[in-house]
Amino acid sequence: MVGAQHEYAGTVRWTGAGEHGTRGYATYGRDHEIEFTGRPTILGSADPAFRGDASRYSPEELFVASIAQCHMLWFLHVASAAGVVVRGYSDLVSGTMRVESAGAGQFTDVTLRPKVVVDGASADALEPDATLASLHRRAHDHCFLARSVSFPVLHRPAPARIGS
Repeated sequence: MVGAQHEYAGTVRWTGAGEHGTRGYATYGRDHEIEFTGRPTILGSADPAFRGDASRYSPEELFVASIAQCHMLWFLHVASAAGVVVRGYSDLVSGTMRVESAGAGQFTDVTLRPKVVVDGASADALEPDATLASLHRRAHDHCFLARSVSFPVLHRPAPARIGS
């Protein structure tokens, strides 16, 4: 059975034409802007390895970050539903992309390294690391983006921290 359908529409605008446009591979900039109505503009470019501006976000970085965001948001949801009070969450995410000799490529994996701080009172009633591992599995099973990719999304969570 199909549930609700959501659509996302924004604008990606190339700003790197300069004076010569795409007259040659080295003549144009890779800079662009990403806009969704009512939100700040994201300044994008290609990865520096592909002649991009290192001070701007690359599509590859945004792609990897979006998987981590999706997992985090689902994790917070399942934690809340399970009565686990999360006080802090960060993720040192990384992705590996393989580029073939002809220039095409694909991601081979994304690894999430979440660090979760749980409320001391809520931690008393649970085995923190086992409970958080279970919540990470449930979040992964629900994450729209992890479910949409053809490569593994790996999880290497840090041991739980107890906070207040």
